[in-house]
Amino acid sequence: MDFQIQEKTAYCYTGGKAFDPAQPSVVFIHGAQSDHSVWILQTRYFAHHGYNVLAVDLPGHGRSAGPALDSIEAISAWLLALLDAAGIDKAMLIGHSMGSLAALETAGSAPGRVSKLALVGTAYPMKVSDALLSAAREEEQRAIDMVNIWSHSTMSAKPSSPGPGFSVMEGSRRLMQRIAQRGPDLLFHTDFSVCNDYAHGEAAAAKVSCPTLLLLGQRDMMTPSKATSMLKQAIAHARTVIVPAAGHSLMAEQPDAVLDALYGFAGEK
Repeated sequence: MDFQIQEKTAYCYTGGKAFDPAQPSVVFIHGAQSDHSVWILQTRYFAHHGYNVLAVDLPGHGRSAGPALDSIEAISAWLLALLDAAGIDKAMLIGHSMGSLAALETAGSAPGRVSKLALVGTAYPMKVSDALLSAAREEEQRAIDMVNIWSHSTMSAKPSSPGPGFSVMEGSRRLMQRIAQRGPDLLFHTDFSVCNDYAHGEAAAAKVSCPTLLLLGQRDMMTPSKATSMLKQAIAHARTVIVPAAGHSLMAEQPDAVLDALYGFAGEK
């Protein structure tokens, strides 16, 4: 589904169902060098079980026109403009990694627009190493390889997975390559810089009043659970769920566990 936001075309995946603003709405926000497809299982389930779904392609990513936005605050403003364009007064926000910072900023700056907040694979501050920033600027494929090694707890899905033997690492690697081919130059560096430079997370967290879930991968090396200590302190009512046998790309490695946690949280009164 296409919207016109800030005079640019923006694409949102609706989970295979017609958009109906009368239903409770959930907005899914992807992380760096990604698009809406990282949420494919979760969004389809939500859409077919009573929720209006908008899984965004952020500007410069996937099917949304560029340029890419250069700050978390700018992404947050874009998300609020999306809610306005869709006619949604209040929505649950689910964000992964970079998207979690945008969701956090939105819940802090416009608490009346956010019904619930789920921060997936999150951390604050979300600092990026100089080596990774340099690789993203000068050797993008190397940066993609580095991130995918660090983001997964295994190279392929185990027999207990819905897709045993499927290479979740290679699937994520190919998505990032496609985003790089279709997106603006140095997109990965822009996204990493956005995460690295965000400095208002503590202030935003202190203003979050809605129910909040921190959904973290047990083996996440990119945003380890210990890096959420400030968020847990600032959002005292936040609940933490650790997904076993999952790294930073927990939606791909443990899709059912992530779905169960998110859908259960969405349905809580």
